[in-house]
Amino acid sequence: MDDPHHHEERDETRLERADRNFLELLQELRVTQTGIQILFAFLLTLAFTPRFPSLDTVQRTTYVVTLLLAVLAAALFTAPAALHRRLFQQGAKPLLVKTSSRLAQIGLAALALALTGSMLLVVDVAVDRTEGIVAGATTLLLCVGLWEVLPYLLKRAADKNPDV
Repeated sequence: MDDPHHHEERDETRLERADRNFLELLQELRVTQTGIQILFAFLLTLAFTPRFPSLDTVQRTTYVVTLLLAVLAAALFTAPAALHRRLFQQGAKPLLVKTSSRLAQIGLAALALALTGSMLLVVDVAVDRTEGIVAGATTLLLCVGLWEVLPYLLKRAADKNPDV
């Protein structure tokens, strides 16, 4: 009888699985780190533009919160490498993988909020506040849709049809 929750097992030990999972996580983090580094660099340069002093209180608050979220995301995305370095060859790889995965998930949430704040700020300054709020909300919905809803739907589909 086919169990829709049964997943094919790989022929690997617990430590081999942890090694593979950690390498996959690091590859994923390489993608997100590039994005957050570009966003962070963009945000840092904004404070030194001629127009920055003319920002109103809401725009400045949005800027600072968004900058802090970008720093948080960058720190969360780099934490697995730092943890690995500190725990290297201490037999903690399975715990390292679990912790690093959780840090990456929190980092994605911080990144989604940083992207949202960036869109809110730029469109607010370039067009107006209402359009900025719409752009920010759309960005947040896009991130949630692609990063949370889509994986959920794919998992449901895979559970219904494990041969796909």
